[in-house]
Amino acid sequence: MTSAGRHADATGVAGGAPGERLRPAADLTRPRARSERIVSGILFVCGMLSILTTLGIVAVLVKESAGFFAEVSLADFLGDTQWTPLFSDRHFGIWPLLAGTFLTTAIAVAVALPLGLLAAIYLAEFAPERVRRVLKPTLEILAGIPTVVYGYFALVYITPALQRVVPGLAGFNALGAGIVMGVMILPVIASLSEDAIYAVPANLREASYALGAGRLPTVFRVVLPSAFSGIGASVILGVSRAIGETMIVAIAAGQQPRLTLDPRVPIETMTAYIVQISLGDTPAGTLEYRTIFAVGLSLFVLTFLLNIVVHRLRRRVLKGGTT
Repeated sequence: MTSAGRHADATGVAGGAPGERLRPAADLTRPRARSERIVSGILFVCGMLSILTTLGIVAVLVKESAGFFAEVSLADFLGDTQWTPLFSDRHFGIWPLLAGTFLTTAIAVAVALPLGLLAAIYLAEFAPERVRRVLKPTLEILAGIPTVVYGYFALVYITPALQRVVPGLAGFNALGAGIVMGVMILPVIASLSEDAIYAVPANLREASYALGAGRLPTVFRVVLPSAFSGIGASVILGVSRAIGETMIVAIAAGQQPRLTLDPRVPIETMTAYIVQISLGDTPAGTLEYRTIFAVGLSLFVLTFLLNIVVHRLRRRVLKGGTT
């Protein structure tokens, strides 16, 4: 046996320290497997905690809403066109709150969709890489601004500016709140749409160029249809956030539930009503107090349906489906 072989036998591994024996592969992987099991267990607990929290919220909403619907029929809740649970002549029709929610959301989407989509197209297709690395994080800073700041910005600056050009615009209105909500959800639509457009395979663009198409026709006839699922998911996520927005509408839109599509007048959304009742003036356990759970359950069902749509669009993206 050579001296190198004798040295390897003595140490357990060539080049090892004298007297040190080679550790079996199973011993080396055992600490790693143990740490992986610990991390996997922690992640499982976190996942189960989020699921149990959601189930707890749903249980509370259903339990309290059951007490509400024991006194108010579902026909009155869905069929009445007035919402006056705090007045002597009480009505419990959810449609005024739904109308206010949908009105502000529609205005927000009308602002955020074209601006966000154009910003996404520029960042993904036309901006140099250095510019893209700067502009995209700068745009996403808007998502970190507290919504209460947006609310007072709408009330103090946007509404007075709009009153100079929009006749009959009230001090509290859906228009100003909707515009500022559009600015708030713009980073969501722009960032996610840019990711979807940027992920379109380059060979689709090259094939379009090879057929003689220019850059703009390629973007609008090839790239955008290929990224439609991702763009649609970003829009629905923005809509979900606009529907669930609270502080902007509570501060700038007013607290007058009315069934109208006029953006110039004060309205009330579902979230703003929940804030109004939750201030503490309504005794707990009363029918008026339980209305917040009925409205919250309606809001939960609405956002849940939107999340299902987003999930299906994401599955289409993962499967490589195009429209």
